[in-house]
Amino acid sequence: MKITIVFDNYPHNPELKTEWGFSCLIEGFEKNILFDTGSDGKILLENMQKLKLDPKKTDVIIISHDHWDHTGGLKSYLNVNSNVYVYLLPSFSDNLKNFVEKTGANMFENNERNMLFSHVHTTGTLGSAIKEQSLILETKKGLVVITGCAHPGIVNIIENVKEYLKQSIYMVFGGFHLGGHPDSVLKQIIEQFQKLEVEHPGPSHCSGERCRELFANAYKENFMDIGVGKIIEII
Repeated sequence: MKITIVFDNYPHNPELKTEWGFSCLIEGFEKNILFDTGSDGKILLENMQKLKLDPKKTDVIIISHDHWDHTGGLKSYLNVNSNVYVYLLPSFSDNLKNFVEKTGANMFENNERNMLFSHVHTTGTLGSAIKEQSLILETKKGLVVITGCAHPGIVNIIENVKEYLKQSIYMVFGGFHLGGHPDSVLKQIIEQFQKLEVEHPGPSHCSGERCRELFANAYKENFMDIGVGKIIEII
């Protein structure tokens, strides 16, 4: 399994552009998956081109939540490849749903946690004020959880995943939505990660610099420094 961060506001590969938002491409399962599309389609497609990733080889697009920094690249992407399955939540705007349908893409509104296809799951709708879904990948080393912004609470998401699949959590990365939180709150969340036996955390996008610093200090070599161009391989 190979995961490539193709859009993020944190840098990793200096040849790629950073911008506010998040997107990653997942290869090695039954279908190739694009999770979120960042905020700018031009930057998303340019980054993929530099990484030699062909958008026409994507089979599935999963959008975590209906915010511009996660849906902004969808139009440009579907203009290049509309032969995909797009998984949205029922709470998404009618404008977005209508656009996806007009492109000819296969659109599914998913509300409950379930298996989308072999070894790939969604949490379904979590949260109330801002509804969001996260992606769950089953790997030989444990579960990989990918979050867009974690508006429902990053710890709540992990607890939900463990209750659902009852497997160990190998990796959690993406937006943790912890920017601006005091150290006391961040340290408490890190302790909860450790109690939940998360092996590798990778706070990115909206997580905040201080959050990343404290997670890196606590997890040392097990910390994942996520940024655009980062490639994660699990054999």
